[in-house]
Order: sequence, then structure tokens, then C-alpha cells
Amino acid sequence: MTAARDRREQLRRDLVGARERGELALVWQPIVSLADHRVTGVEALLRWQHPLYGDVPPDEFLPVAERAGLVVELQRWVLHTATAAAVALPGHGVELKLGVNVSAQHLAAGTLVGDVTSALRASGLSPERLVVEITESALMGEHVADDVTALRLMGVHLALDDFGRGSSSLPGLGRLPVDIIKLDRALLSRVDRDPYTRAVCEAVVALGTVLHIDVVAEGVETASQLGVLSALGCGFAQGFLLSRPVGLVGLTQLLDAHDGRLWPGLVGRVEAS
Repeated sequence: MTAARDRREQLRRDLVGARERGELALVWQPIVSLADHRVTGVEALLRWQHPLYGDVPPDEFLPVAERAGLVVELQRWVLHTATAAAVALPGHGVELKLGVNVSAQHLAAGTLVGDVTSALRASGLSPERLVVEITESALMGEHVADDVTALRLMGVHLALDDFGRGSSSLPGLGRLPVDIIKLDRALLSRVDRDPYTRAVCEAVVALGTVLHIDVVAEGVETASQLGVLSALGCGFAQGFLLSRPVGLVGLTQLLDAHDGRLWPGLVGRVEAS
């Protein structure tokens, strides 16, 4: 317990100034249409290369950032950095959407609309290409409705992130102001072997079709999972089976290699060529 507490305290101290020291970076994970294998978007993911601990996982340092009151500053940097980079990405005939995660703390701070506006203005990225990813619990917070409405009026898309984790509500999906639903990896890990999980995913896909909401399967790791999702009519997939998160140069090479298309097994061949 003491060692873990000491590590958290060290991370808290070192997270202050990590951006200025060049320890933070973005990696990018493609989102692929299951209809034609085209990459239709990317999610920008924050990484921290600590000088002592090496690569610190996001699920470790982001809670530290939240407790230290640093998460809004970090996400503001991600917004500006990701939108600036996304402008130059090769789309091969597709205007790639950019997914950026936003926490409940950022929403509660009341600066999200201004931060998004500032990032879009500075980068020149079209609002229609930005996807703000928010969890269901964050969307239920106080004073969120006005910000969500403002973002949607700007043309920014909203994605319900991590659906299927915790207390996600299938009946409540139709009442949420979102354009995209992202099925959580915890749900997908059982979709090819648990009838109940498969039925839940099938219901979400069917509801998405009726409500004109895109459904993205996040965290697809096996061909079996992908096969079930395709059979259910899920529109989009993201995960290690298709591509691990890669740097900006690697992403550009990946998009250029096969005219913006991606399918299982391709990444290894591209890297080897």
C-alpha cells in the first residue's frame, strides 16, 4: 500500500509540467467501416512517457490528474494538439472524423464549449469532423445540457463512450443527445460466447438503426468478435485486431498504404514492408 501511495504521489507531482517537458504525446487508433473497410475516423489517445516509470497507462495517470485538478488542462491540450494534427491527415476521399475524450470534470468546469471553439478556430478543422466522446454518467451531470446543445449547434458530433460498462441503460439510449454509441470492450469480450451479451449488442445496433445513430464496437481483439459484430449489422469497429494505437507518422503510412482501407492482418504486413 505504501509503495502504491508513493507512486501516486510521485505521479501527481511529476504530472505538473509533464507537457512542457515533452513527456506527453498523442497516439491514434483508426475506426473502420465494416461495410467497405474504409477508415472513417481516428480516436486521439493521450500517453505519458515518465522519465522514471516509463509508459504510464492512462487508466493510472488520468485518475491522478482528476484528483489533482489537472485533467481539464490536459484535455484542453489534447483538443488543440489533436485538431491541429487531424487537419493534415490523408483521408483518401473520406473526411476523417476525430474522436477526443472529455471527462465529467471538464464538463462541470463550464469551459468545454470555449475550449472546443478555440481549438477548432486555431486549427481550421471543420466542426463536423470533431467527435466529443463522453460517458453516460458525465452526460447526466448538472448543467451539461446547455453545453451539449451548444456543441451540437456548432456541428460537433457527440459519442456516448463506454456503453455496456457499469450501469448503462438500453431504454435510456433514445433520450440521450448523441450521434454515436461506442460499445465498451468489456461487453465485446463476451459477444462471441455469451448469448445475453450478443442480444444486448444486437439490440443496441437495432436501436441505432432506428434512431440514425452510428454504432462503433470499441476494443475488438479477435476475428470471432468481428464476425459476430458484422453479422449483427454493427457499422464500425475499432481495436487491436485492426490496429493498435500508432503515432502520427505510422497512422499516415497506414492510411496511405491501401488507399485508406484497413482489415484484420493488414497492419503487420504494412509494418513489415
